[in-house]
Amino acid sequence: MIRNTSLRPREYEGTRAAEPAQKGSHMRPAFRSKRTAGIALAMSLGALYLVAQQPAGIATTPAQSGAQSQAQDQPPTPQLKLSPEKQLQKFEPAIDEEYTLGAGDEISLDFPGRPELSRKYIVGPDGRITLPIAGPLMVANLTRAQASKAIVDALSSDYNNLTVTVNVDKYGSNRVTVLGNVKTPGVFYFDSTPTLLDAVSRGGLQSTPSNKDGLPNRVMIYRGNDQVMEVDLRALLRGGSAMADVRLRRNDIVFVPSQADQFVTVLGEVKTPGAVPLTSESTLPSVLAQAGGLGEGAGRSPNIQIIQKSSGTSRVIPWKQLMTPSGIAEVRLQPGDVVVVPQSGFYKATYFIQRLSPITSLLTVGLLAGGIP
Repeated sequence: MIRNTSLRPREYEGTRAAEPAQKGSHMRPAFRSKRTAGIALAMSLGALYLVAQQPAGIATTPAQSGAQSQAQDQPPTPQLKLSPEKQLQKFEPAIDEEYTLGAGDEISLDFPGRPELSRKYIVGPDGRITLPIAGPLMVANLTRAQASKAIVDALSSDYNNLTVTVNVDKYGSNRVTVLGNVKTPGVFYFDSTPTLLDAVSRGGLQSTPSNKDGLPNRVMIYRGNDQVMEVDLRALLRGGSAMADVRLRRNDIVFVPSQADQFVTVLGEVKTPGAVPLTSESTLPSVLAQAGGLGEGAGRSPNIQIIQKSSGTSRVIPWKQLMTPSGIAEVRLQPGDVVVVPQSGFYKATYFIQRLSPITSLLTVGLLAGGIP
């Protein structure tokens, strides 16, 4: 059985009725029309950007007709759905996906006809290498071909007709972390696309009297701060499914719980998302604290979403409610629950403005301020 959960940020939409012109207004009709059209364009760009940023995973249920106003003020309720093997196929990268450079990779640049430029580099923690004359250059998340073009462009003002070949000598960024019930937990590096069985075998299986082969029934794969995939590894292997060896991505975290482990998963705007042990004394605030506390994007008073795997239901707990003893007592976490801290609307809007080009930002600010008459 496979379950897939990812955090889908809430969409925010808004409308604003056009205000009638004030008597005696000296604003020209043509400019008023341009300003209104500009504001509408800026709002449309913002809505499109936020929609484009949403990862797939938790399905949100639209508000039903006749719902109470209190429910409408809350974010959409995520639903934990059972996922077929096709969902697991969507989770893994394509088999022919080209490798992208990352921090820690050791690369060599070969310039035909320009041996003085050929040398080796290590991609820094900031994703950059430092070229002679041109200086620092961002190469992280670029393919070899894209990095070659970026390097040639950076040196084009000083060298004509350059060509360069980018080779990866050591895949220092192609790593997967394996934690939990394994013999040697840690960070493992791969020279090719890592797979789940590769990662688990690197960690080493732990055999027990009740589980002599040490093969785990379930494995959790954490990707970023908003995705988790629960894989029934034993069932997939017994069924002969190729998905037992699902391909992983760089920086994935593989958590192998023991049969006795009780834990909840914390995702979203927390500092260290992942599995958090669940004890008889655990509370929602203590679980969030173990996950590093609220992140910058959570805002001051987020609505915490709890998805209960056992029943397939979910609920929303306002942060202010957790600030009272009675509010803490009302929340009972169960093993396997998924706790999601969504981004605040203000943070998403701020992030969108920061991602706009400078020209578009100035245009938006000018229109909202009234522009020049």
